[in-house]
Amino acid sequence: MKTSRIFRIFMMALDLFVMALLRPFRKFTKLQRFRPQRESGDTPAHAVPETQPQAHGITAELEVDGQRAESYTRSEPISVPEDAPYAGREGIVTFRGDQLRSGASFGTAEIREGKLRVCWSAQTGKLAKGYGKGFWTGSGWTGQPLIVRWRDEEKQAMNLYADKKQKDGLFEVVYSTMDGNVYFLDLEDGTPTRDVWKVGLPFKGAGALHPTLPILHLGPGDSGAGEGEYARAYLYSLEDGEKLLEYGGQDAFSLRKFCGFDSSPLFFGDYILEPSENGILYSFKLNPYRDAEGKLRIDPTEFVKLRYQTARSSEQSYWLGMEDSPVVWKNYLYIADNGGTMLCVDINTMQVVWTQDVVDDTNGSPVFSMEDGHPYLYIGTSLHWSPSKRLRLGDCPIFKLDAITGEYVWIRSYFCNTIAGISGGVQATAALGRGEVGDLLFLPVARTPSVRNGLLVALDKRTGREVWRYRMHAYAWSSPVLVYDEAGKAYLVQGDSEGVLHLLEAKTGKHLDSISLGANIEASPAVVGDMLVVGTRGMQIFGVRLS
Repeated sequence: MKTSRIFRIFMMALDLFVMALLRPFRKFTKLQRFRPQRESGDTPAHAVPETQPQAHGITAELEVDGQRAESYTRSEPISVPEDAPYAGREGIVTFRGDQLRSGASFGTAEIREGKLRVCWSAQTGKLAKGYGKGFWTGSGWTGQPLIVRWRDEEKQAMNLYADKKQKDGLFEVVYSTMDGNVYFLDLEDGTPTRDVWKVGLPFKGAGALHPTLPILHLGPGDSGAGEGEYARAYLYSLEDGEKLLEYGGQDAFSLRKFCGFDSSPLFFGDYILEPSENGILYSFKLNPYRDAEGKLRIDPTEFVKLRYQTARSSEQSYWLGMEDSPVVWKNYLYIADNGGTMLCVDINTMQVVWTQDVVDDTNGSPVFSMEDGHPYLYIGTSLHWSPSKRLRLGDCPIFKLDAITGEYVWIRSYFCNTIAGISGGVQATAALGRGEVGDLLFLPVARTPSVRNGLLVALDKRTGREVWRYRMHAYAWSSPVLVYDEAGKAYLVQGDSEGVLHLLEAKTGKHLDSISLGANIEASPAVVGDMLVVGTRGMQIFGVRLS
């Protein structure tokens, strides 16, 4: 139901008053610790009584090559060790870098002054929404750019501009945005590297590059305004710009009407794994080949769909579907959904292994961490389904889960607010530290301790204890990025909803510098070396140097 602007302002003021009134009497953050059944990291993933899929009302069905199937076995099994490199090229090729969602920076930065400086900007645009009034503008959530250094032989086969083909060490920024376009920019100076692609559907998610082939996956987050402009996923050749495949749109196998592809897929060999907001996990084999003219093409086979439903999901609440991006470890895929359910799926059989209640809409992606030989997952939730009905207040949890069984290890919650459909809590994906900050987890929490504010917190991974907090004048949905210098010193970059980019010392939370990019930084940055790239809702992409 739409509400007037005056009513929304009134409710925001009322919520602000209530939160201020509660502050002396109520804990705004809580910590619960659990004692899961610690098993060897070599133990196959399995459910315990509280993580049995049936305990959460989970039912699942398969479709294989267009036919209902009782079972499935992948023809070429996938198994991915946690230390296996994901990409066979330099750069950031998927959301948060790899199959563990371990970070969005590549290489090291030379940071001496602790400063941020805008080096270039590029204009984007807007696209009419497919419903009601208004436009999708600029870069939205999650909106992370992809940045890649092509091999010389790849560049020569691509439709890059001639001067860019000849440029040594070219890093190309590939940025799909909410105006329905894909922009190709030179990381160094922001100049175009090839023509803009005008696809015509709003891209909120990050897209993904194949780790070894010049193939780009694009996933619109919503339908367009025109007839037949329904959301579906795409695969394109980055050699000649030809569309290789589209899939997932108006899928008759889906149990949910709405469809979107905010999730950034993963590729393993010839296979792709892509969750959708229509409640289906897609997997198929690309079978790439060269046609008679030598052009890269694919011939998809082994097209498998896993659909699921839960005891509480419906078209009205606790929606089916997945907006976050999956983690893959060994032969297991981990994904959370719009209805507050975390799923572990065996990707070689497409069977649900365990499920866990993560309470609310989980838009941030899980991240994987191997600690003392044991695998864990971290994820935070937004405040969508679980707040109080009138004032939309509630506790937003951040979870540490055992990746073997799905059991809780600890839960750290923050008292947050949601208003006018703009969620409080955690919309971002955590940054996991390494080296000098290897014991820390970093996350922004939106709309706490008051309606418009937010916190950036560093949590002890082992205990869930809050090590430091940085209070932001404006809340953040953008994911934080850790950047390291050659000596291993860690820096943290965080964008907020007023368009301010913050640079902090990651170990201590000490503020070093801030700059304004002029509009909401809802998207998440990516960093290569000392150059950061991020788009804003203000219809601009920025190249920012860390110095």
